[in-house]
Amino acid sequence: MSRYPETRLRRLRQSAPLRALVRETSLEPRQLVLPMFVREGLTEPAPIGSMPGVQQHSLHSLRRAAADAAEAGIGGVMLFGVPEVRDAVGSGADDPDGILNVATAAIAAEAGDALVVQTDLCLDEFTDHGHCGVLDARGAVDNDATLDRYRSMALAQAEAGSHLLGLSGMMDGQVAALRDALDTAGFHDTLLLAYSAKYASAFYGPFREAVDSQLQGDRRTYQMDAGNRREGVREALFDVDEGADIVMVKPAMAFLDVLREVRDAVDVPVWAYQVSGEYAMIEAAAANGWIDRRAAVLESLLAIRRAGADAVLTYWAVEAAQWLR
Repeated sequence: MSRYPETRLRRLRQSAPLRALVRETSLEPRQLVLPMFVREGLTEPAPIGSMPGVQQHSLHSLRRAAADAAEAGIGGVMLFGVPEVRDAVGSGADDPDGILNVATAAIAAEAGDALVVQTDLCLDEFTDHGHCGVLDARGAVDNDATLDRYRSMALAQAEAGSHLLGLSGMMDGQVAALRDALDTAGFHDTLLLAYSAKYASAFYGPFREAVDSQLQGDRRTYQMDAGNRREGVREALFDVDEGADIVMVKPAMAFLDVLREVRDAVDVPVWAYQVSGEYAMIEAAAANGWIDRRAAVLESLLAIRRAGADAVLTYWAVEAAQWLR
């Protein structure tokens, strides 16, 4: 190995053009996906207190925001619906006139040629108990009964025009069940994004406000334990085997090690979700003048890309894309 002074590693850092030329990891607008919330009954967007700058949209403001996202050149949008009425089985989730499916059709018509229109496929926003599935007589989530609800949701979202379904419920067998349902109905081109390594995390707190979550208790019986790295890889391999087109690690920054190992283990695209708590922490620190907001946002996104993410879901997607252009 060559040594100093014959080798001077700082030579590669001496100017901005040189640093850019030898940079190993890039961050581009096309690699960013914007999560968006649409709430039934709103006539104007409503700010989310724990997520400064993020809103619950009305249908009208959602269309405008989707057009702005397309103009910014980001890769896609992920839609979450917040209904006015909830029940034990999440009936609004597969209702063609439910808020998420109506919003999906609107965005597919507004910007579907310029964006990958994506929809969250989970029951938690639509149930009166806030869990990601239907409950059995003991109050536990019934995995197989939930798969039946997911099949119906998948068909409703595909009918509405979703290009990609985000399977975030962490039910066993969900990828295979939905691939079969979609293919049987002729939706062969609808993609499945499996939230394969989705951890039961403290960083989801602000999201609960964003979707007006009704959850009591926690989701630790189906979301992953934060101490498990190998299990995240195992989940991703299972989902790929069942037909997932893309796999996800969520949250991102606290699980960069899992992200790297999943990227090395699978041969499909790997995405990561920079979740609400990650967003809120940086915004709060920046608002207090403790960090440089723009630099911290871009560095956090670059770290997720460097760890192996091919794309990142982030609430800064449009703003970051504008900085990068």
